[in-house]
Amino acid sequence: ILVVSSCSTQQEEASVTYDLCVYGGTSAGVVAAHTAAKLGKKVIVIEPSAHLGGMSASGLGSTDIGNKYAVQGLARKFYRDLGTHYGNFENWTFEPKIAEALFEEYAHHPNIEVVKNKRIIGIEKVGTVIKSITLEDAKVQSAATRVLAAKQFMDCTYEADLMAKAGVSYFVGREDNSVYNETISGVQLRNKHQFPDGIDPYIEEGNPESGLLPGINPEPVKPNGTGDDKLQAFNYRLCLTNDADNRISFPTPKNYDPINYELLWRVMKKNMNLDDEGNRIGDPAKRGDYDHYWTWQSFKTGFIIQYMPEGKTDFNHLGGFSIDYIGQNHDYPEASYERRAEIFEEHKQFILGIFHFLNTDPRVPEEVKNEAAKWGLPKDEFLDNGGWPHYLYVRETRRMIGEYVMTENNCVGDIVVEDPIGLAAYTMDSHNCQRVVVNGMVKNEGNVEVGGFGPYPIAYRSLTPKREECTNLLVPVCLSASHIAFGSIRMEPVFMVLGQVSAYAAAKAIDENMSVQEVNYKYIVEQMENDPYLDGTNADITIDDLEQDKVAFSDDFETKEVFMKANGSSYVYSKEAREDSEVSFDIAANGKYDVRYFVPSVRSNRVDLPDSMRVEVTVGEDMFTETIPVNNQRGKFVLVGSYDFRAGQSATVTGKVLKTGDPLIGDAILMVARK
Repeated sequence: ILVVSSCSTQQEEASVTYDLCVYGGTSAGVVAAHTAAKLGKKVIVIEPSAHLGGMSASGLGSTDIGNKYAVQGLARKFYRDLGTHYGNFENWTFEPKIAEALFEEYAHHPNIEVVKNKRIIGIEKVGTVIKSITLEDAKVQSAATRVLAAKQFMDCTYEADLMAKAGVSYFVGREDNSVYNETISGVQLRNKHQFPDGIDPYIEEGNPESGLLPGINPEPVKPNGTGDDKLQAFNYRLCLTNDADNRISFPTPKNYDPINYELLWRVMKKNMNLDDEGNRIGDPAKRGDYDHYWTWQSFKTGFIIQYMPEGKTDFNHLGGFSIDYIGQNHDYPEASYERRAEIFEEHKQFILGIFHFLNTDPRVPEEVKNEAAKWGLPKDEFLDNGGWPHYLYVRETRRMIGEYVMTENNCVGDIVVEDPIGLAAYTMDSHNCQRVVVNGMVKNEGNVEVGGFGPYPIAYRSLTPKREECTNLLVPVCLSASHIAFGSIRMEPVFMVLGQVSAYAAAKAIDENMSVQEVNYKYIVEQMENDPYLDGTNADITIDDLEQDKVAFSDDFETKEVFMKANGSSYVYSKEAREDSEVSFDIAANGKYDVRYFVPSVRSNRVDLPDSMRVEVTVGEDMFTETIPVNNQRGKFVLVGSYDFRAGQSATVTGKVLKTGDPLIGDAILMVARK
């Protein structure tokens, strides 16, 4: 129900039950609720499913971050709390059940009420102000509805149903490049996660009259940059295990039909040099580009497998045919709840079919079957769902068209926003959107992976609707961004940062009786800088090697550029350091801090490192010399020690070799405040 009246304003609003209603108990929603509760607001969280945490608690245990420097506030605390559980400083890989338990802990606050298995079916809106929302039971549709009123609302779902019902403008699909002066939105026929040349698209190879194989769009592919309403593919991020003591066999898929996996067979056949019965007829093709997979005669080469603690994994899509159900989700954003449930199930059955094919099809080589047979669902995860993840990886649905639209130009730094409230850092990333026929061959279309830029600011205005449409709603997940910019922003740590930011804004709007559009972004920045964890602790201080006014190194160092490295876009390296070789970071701090030295994780370990190195910490006239482990600490901030700093007092952290001729590396210093 949408009631619109031009005579009412937010200030005329009657008394309500809650200060803030958070619709969606995703990672962003829980962090937003926790923030608002700590600020003294009465919060209700409405989660349509039975579980909190969204994708961060549903199999996406290998965190896509782009750059850890961009992850601040309670989001950073989340990964440190995970680290505490596992006995580490931080954990960026984790088990779903541990993440969910942590989100439940964050939501356990006297100012927070959590309601699960309820979903929105209506809204009362007067003028630009949402007065209340109407909910139904997500499991028993005949159950009585509930009307819930609040001063401020926040849509933290992946679908933005509250936003849509509020009459806020949004877009579904991919904008044409011309809309926002972009270069990689719209249709994109590229080479990553692609079929090798020569894969026949027809049911009978070489016979177009036999029809296309399932999942292939018969329409001609449009020119690159052309806008459309297609979505990047969804999948389940699979938490699997090969631990026999904790393994559940995959259930048999419903209505399994080998024709649905014929394209997978044809890729394996080509790249493994097999005949029609699966017998090897020559040496397997050499593995070159990672997209030409199934070339090592291994089950593992068909997936991106990230290993989690306790013998578990995060499986993701790899190559031309894997667990992305390409082209089968385009109706999802506007679909009914019942149809969305069907889409969840269709994706599950499709993925189960892949594992069934690999385990049982007589053409699949025995070495692949043997490896596939080792894997299954974990007994101790998703206990109420048979070990299967609770939530489909809904990568992109509606995207708000708000006060400001983030675009490719913001990502690459051509346009810098005037009201920054957080950072994004991931590559501009889209999975494939459709399968098409190009020159008689099957190809995937839509995959984009363009990076090479550093962290960039996100506009506060991209979280707010247009002021003429709604003045008491914030949207930190389906925020205002073009398709390709959203592909960079849409990472769980960033969603958490934006959830915290939105909570600050909602609380300020309540306190000052103003619209969310009137909140000054500088107030939010001040809160994130002064009390990022809402416990009185100072913010972290990070100094990267690129900060030339704060970092100095001797002339035997060279700067190495790194794509998608965890901290910054480069590091400095001396292959055979001299006795006087050093890299020094100038520190300005006041208080007690743990000092940590970052050791970059370099792909393929191409850079040699010693087992240990020397770090000198100078504070005023005092010098402390420490020895820290290096070679087995790649990708980690290694603790140097705890020190007292004073404002106006000179301080440095300097990396040196223990032995002349050892390699020496410098990247970043992280200082973590202690109470």
